[in-house]
Amino acid sequence: MFTRNCLIGLMRLLVGASPKWLGSEPSSEQRIYFANHSSHIDTLALWSALPTSIRSKTRPVAAADYWGSGNLKRYVALSVLNAVLINRDGSATNDSLEPLFAALERGDSLIIFPEGTRHAQALPGVFKAGLFHLATRFPSVQLIPVYLDNLHRSLPKGTLFPVPISCSIRFGRPLSRVIDEDKQDFLARARDAVIELSK
Repeated sequence: MFTRNCLIGLMRLLVGASPKWLGSEPSSEQRIYFANHSSHIDTLALWSALPTSIRSKTRPVAAADYWGSGNLKRYVALSVLNAVLINRDGSATNDSLEPLFAALERGDSLIIFPEGTRHAQALPGVFKAGLFHLATRFPSVQLIPVYLDNLHRSLPKGTLFPVPISCSIRFGRPLSRVIDEDKQDFLARARDAVIELSK
């Protein structure tokens, strides 16, 4: 079975997944890392790019219908990545977000993909409401935009095995908080922060 070191080594061999900290630094401070989503390999690449001390307290948020199906995927998600599995019906209600609320209340950091599903393109699609609800309920948790560069070419939708290619993970400056900000304004600003890292 996969171990954490084996999985990290495989990611670095196949896609590089080299981290670039642009406007922020690795920190043990509680964070929500939010990124564009174009490939099933995104979760593994972003998680692998974090330093060991941060990775141990950072939990990827993963779709239960994909990562919870099949013994190997479920083992990797729960035993290796310590992921939080959620049902993605698009509603982003408090019930569907409850596992994320619980993880943040325990002091964990999270990796999320606010688009909710993969898009076969370099830039992110429209962000769904989940990130807004998390940011509103946990105002002291730092929000870090992340751009996954080139991963949409490494394991696009419909393929089973990643194509070896050089990819990078760009971590941006913390997203500022705006008092009483409208949900749509917040989500647009968060998406723009990810897009800015693509340039």
